[in-house]
Amino acid sequence: MDKTICELFAGVGGFRLGFEKLNSGWRTTWFSQWEPGARTQWAHGCYVSHFGDSEDMKGEFHTGEDISLMEKKYIPDHNLLVGGFPCQDYSVAHTLASSKGIKGKKGVLWWQIRDTLIAKEPAFCIFENVDRLLKSPASQRGRDFGIILACLAELNYSAEWRVVNAATYGASQRRRRTFIFAYKNHTDYGKRMSNIKPDNLIMSEGFMVKSFPIVTMDEMTAIELPKDIIDVSDIFSFSFKNAGYMTKGIVYTVNITEKEERPILLKEILQSDVDKEFYISEEKIPKWVYLKGAKKIPRKSANGHEYIFSEGPVAFPDSWDRPGRTMLTSESTLNRSTHVVADPGSGKLRILTPVEAERLQGFDDDWTNSGMPQRMRFFCMGNALVVPMVTRMGKVLDEIFEKEG
Repeated sequence: MDKTICELFAGVGGFRLGFEKLNSGWRTTWFSQWEPGARTQWAHGCYVSHFGDSEDMKGEFHTGEDISLMEKKYIPDHNLLVGGFPCQDYSVAHTLASSKGIKGKKGVLWWQIRDTLIAKEPAFCIFENVDRLLKSPASQRGRDFGIILACLAELNYSAEWRVVNAATYGASQRRRRTFIFAYKNHTDYGKRMSNIKPDNLIMSEGFMVKSFPIVTMDEMTAIELPKDIIDVSDIFSFSFKNAGYMTKGIVYTVNITEKEERPILLKEILQSDVDKEFYISEEKIPKWVYLKGAKKIPRKSANGHEYIFSEGPVAFPDSWDRPGRTMLTSESTLNRSTHVVADPGSGKLRILTPVEAERLQGFDDDWTNSGMPQRMRFFCMGNALVVPMVTRMGKVLDEIFEKEG
């Protein structure tokens, strides 16, 4: 099977870089990256600066446009579809044209993935999302992930998922993300997996455990998804655990314990004696101390209900001897989540540099130094995935593709 990839919601190319680092023949046939509401598409420009642009099957270039406007049949063929898509409200309704059709909410990007699966039928998929995907929305826990699994089942895919802490598997950031691996049941791989018991698949034989080894798993829970995706949207609720497997609409889920590897520590990615613009001035120290500290603040809701908002402290400064915390798109701004470190050279407090932010995500130094503003470099890294996690999965996919007819 040709090692061809389509990358949706590509950002600055984390999935592609992760596969290309393998040097095992992966080739990206098309990608899409568009930031809604952005006047300048900085991430798309960064991606193109590294990899060039990709034309569609009509010989046209639409990679930097709204994916919902793309006719999916003109996306070049590929055997692996990848993408990191946002956690949104995936609820659906019947279409006006047919009681059997479904219509997702406008702007929800999962439906662009589903449309691509219908049009191109890739044999394999890897998707990335935040860890809370398994529990959203709060009013109907598990519904959104149930819709995703039901869509995959309807299109003849089986799927595995895992919540992965990148630092557990050797990275420099404590970043938990949900990875979904889906495959067509008619593939050679799908046929082999169909003969393996679910508990063995999760514990020792499946894609996720070979990519991210585990130590133990608890008792398995199983449930059958409603046949109609509308019913999943309207009534389904389920407590998904941090690992699982779905085939033919039957879901098996367990909590696993990850097999820890030595992470990269924050002190190992820090630069010394950086430019003075990254240092925190003495007059701003009290504001940082307040933002990072524990709080109990009286508040009143819109309906007049009074309550106490509380939050625990955040390390200040961040410890050199641990991996970094989860980086957000607000990194580098004056806020609670931004990393603050003691500079290895001067000992003075400062924020991270763009290069250090890239290192937290496993990108090459100056990956985003492509003409975009510094603030956007941090924003793009906050949106990115941890590249070495993709490379780990790619190694397992290399073996799978070698066995495909």
